[in-house]
Amino acid sequence: MKELNTDILVVGGGPAGLSAAAEAAGIGANVLIAEGDLHLGGQLVKQSHKFFGSKDEFAGTRGFEIARLLRDEIARCGDRVKTMLNTTITGYYPDENVVTAMIGEEEYIRVRPKKMVVASGAQERLIPFPNNDIPGVYGAGAVQTLMNVYGVVPGKKVLMIGAGNIGLIVSYQLMQAGVEVTAILEAMPRIGGYWVHAAKVRRLGVPILLRHSIGRALGDNFVTGALINELDEKFNPTGSPEHVECDTICLAVGLTPSNELLWQAGCKMKYVPFLCGHVPLRDKNMRTSNAGVWMAGDVCGIEEASAAMIEGRIAGMSAAASLGFKVSDDNFEKYRLRLKNLRAGEVGEKIRIGVSDVTVDGWEANS
Repeated sequence: MKELNTDILVVGGGPAGLSAAAEAAGIGANVLIAEGDLHLGGQLVKQSHKFFGSKDEFAGTRGFEIARLLRDEIARCGDRVKTMLNTTITGYYPDENVVTAMIGEEEYIRVRPKKMVVASGAQERLIPFPNNDIPGVYGAGAVQTLMNVYGVVPGKKVLMIGAGNIGLIVSYQLMQAGVEVTAILEAMPRIGGYWVHAAKVRRLGVPILLRHSIGRALGDNFVTGALINELDEKFNPTGSPEHVECDTICLAVGLTPSNELLWQAGCKMKYVPFLCGHVPLRDKNMRTSNAGVWMAGDVCGIEEASAAMIEGRIAGMSAAASLGFKVSDDNFEKYRLRLKNLRAGEVGEKIRIGVSDVTVDGWEANS
């Protein structure tokens, strides 16, 4: 069996993982990136909208272009960064400090890293309703992949479930591709996404129905319509179901951290609703309770890609510093300030509360 050794193993080649790898390799560490997809960039590859924030967070740049910039940064690190694509991490064995993985469907390998940064991202949530397993019911990520990666529209008439940023952005992208969005349903009494995204779809005549959700997908072999319901204050259906014409139902009802590897690593975890699931306790440098494991991005709490990239920078620097590579304290402070500014204001309040709930002063027992 093939065994690889590296200074730092980065699990995940999305915005957080690429940023961690670039930062660690930039100060001299050898890095191995394990990515389950066939390309680097993660969710950025699907994102055609322009980012907000400051120039440091690529404001005004489209997601797929940011992915290219990060890949270019990795390339400039030369042989210090190696990449394994189409690679699934199958297990982590802390006693031996061994990570097992499958490359493709046939090659089984072992990796023995000195340190590890887990940037495994998140997975889409689904909601239960009758007929939710027939063709024509998609997660929003699948719709973005079809359209923005492969140039294929999922249908002609889409019902969107969820008015967070993802639901609003994907709705707008569907309309840009010539697809009709019949309505956007939101179970909460207010829109969860940024007003600028909501304003775009409203200007194009798409109704956003608050306190509404889907009751049933119609059709035998594929989606032919849907029944929707208004919800009361306890989120129970009220009144008579309403029929909506559609051939596609898109679910944008949130994400949950893909944290299985962190559980295997024995990291101390805590359920934090504001961060959308179980997340690891961490110090200010993104180090977990396992002395050899750092994390960054959606795996430690669902947030914007801009925050994931900064967390990746901090985690990569910290992991490299633990191996003796020289890192200036000013660089840490610079990234922490950028992260603080990104989370400022009303929009970031829940994130600030959630992160505060799982941030510790340090790890005395295993430092």
